Amino acid sequence: MKCFVVYFLVCCVQFLTAIEDSWHWRKQANKELEESLSYRWNVKKAKNVILFVGDGMSPDTITASRIYHGGETSRLAWEHFPHIGILKTYNTNKQVPDSASTATALFGGVKTNYEVVGVDANVELGDCEASLNENYHVDSFIAWAQAAGKATGFVTNTRVTHATPAPLYAHCADRRWECESKMPRSAAACKDIARQLVEDEPGRNIRVIMGGGRQVMKSNVSAGEFDPIDRWACYRKDGRDLIDDWIKDKSRRNLAYSVIQNNDELSRVDADSVDYLLGIFANGHIAMDWERERGPKGQPSLEEMTVTALRVLQRSTQGYFLMVEGGMIDYAHHRGHAAQALLETVRFSDAVNATLRMVNTDDTLVIVTSDHTHSMSINGYSARGASILGIAQKSKHDGIPYTTLSYSTGGPNSVAYTVSADGKAMRNDPSESNTSDFSYSQQATIISDEAHHGGGDVAVYAIGPYAHLFHSVHEQNYVAHVIAYAANIGDYDDNIPNSGILRHILTAIVLCGSLILPALIA
Repeated sequence: MKCFVVYFLVCCVQFLTAIEDSWHWRKQANKELEESLSYRWNVKKAKNVILFVGDGMSPDTITASRIYHGGETSRLAWEHFPHIGILKTYNTNKQVPDSASTATALFGGVKTNYEVVGVDANVELGDCEASLNENYHVDSFIAWAQAAGKATGFVTNTRVTHATPAPLYAHCADRRWECESKMPRSAAACKDIARQLVEDEPGRNIRVIMGGGRQVMKSNVSAGEFDPIDRWACYRKDGRDLIDDWIKDKSRRNLAYSVIQNNDELSRVDADSVDYLLGIFANGHIAMDWERERGPKGQPSLEEMTVTALRVLQRSTQGYFLMVEGGMIDYAHHRGHAAQALLETVRFSDAVNATLRMVNTDDTLVIVTSDHTHSMSINGYSARGASILGIAQKSKHDGIPYTTLSYSTGGPNSVAYTVSADGKAMRNDPSESNTSDFSYSQQATIISDEAHHGGGDVAVYAIGPYAHLFHSVHEQNYVAHVIAYAANIGDYDDNIPNSGILRHILTAIVLCGSLILPALIA
């Protein structure tokens, strides 16, 4: 009884003082040990696969977003997953990659050259003729899934023809060739990316397509009340209306389809009666979440699009494959807007959480990863509980404060120094600005046109069938092979002659190892 009273008093003291002493950390570690020891590998076939790609979502972005969302001890949706690995993101010709080449690796299982789409390293940037050689084409898991009779779809808050989604369905020598107006005369024999989405396989057979990019799909569109023309993006001028072409294709094939363009139309989608869904919600990218119009005529969140996509795809009795891109994380980082990047990451986490509420990870493999890092870093030594967007401390060199988050490269709005009349360079004092504001650009060391990508490794998180195959440091193209192996598609499809051989060889190696190794150890 006396021991119980002492224990009770200790617990009360811990609760009231919230001191994170040795007792606290041992208790936490024991809880994690119990969870880890109770976990068992899932080796069932993956009927469904959902791949989330946080564009530009570096490890530092995840850490900062976690703190921004709920403090140091909180977790984002995927940080509860039982399996994690590390991916090397370099290209075949660059140490620091772009999104098109990394997406080709993630989706097709083949690393390739900088800024090319769905082709291997035999195709150099801008080489239209080489890209027409089908021997150089890299098919994605979308094509493999369709060959296995599964429904497929993708959701993005960038243009549906942008660098990340494009390798799902296109083969192109330049990621900029989203429409014809960005293509040189030397590329006249090649189709732009938007046409490949609508006219070719596997694009024309993708069940759900949602994102932005109206001005790429349709000629001579005009700005709307909440929808400006994207001056950075391709603007179709050839008179084509690929949205109308998409409708005509589905009508000719007697398919149940729907085209939607705003929140109101998305909310009225009848998933039970729609087999093919095309949602184009913006001329360019969908607006950043902090300024997105949420009214009936506005644009949906990534979570809202993902939920609707799942409702449509889950009707497939053969299973489905879905790719979801949080593309505006990268967009915010390029402009040095850390607050925007962190909010976009949190909204990406919301989409993952909504998905987990809708699926059964017993037969659904869910993967969350990034295509590349960015140049944002977390600097010393801010106090525990401080705003991640705030001031860290004063520099011991010049006595001027600096923020916890900063960029190694940045655009003109990220200039850190001002030159005085006497020619002396002085670092700007960030404490004189609202560093938590969505429009604030964190200071950068090197000024360029924008903040550039990083070349560091990214994390991959997984739950569901064969999620344990992510366990070490992997090449980025490994992701597509895990997907194919878990779902028995592509090179690992037992129903296609010679394709299942790889799967059987790998299984035999595992079985032999499990029999021989214990004997050797003994």
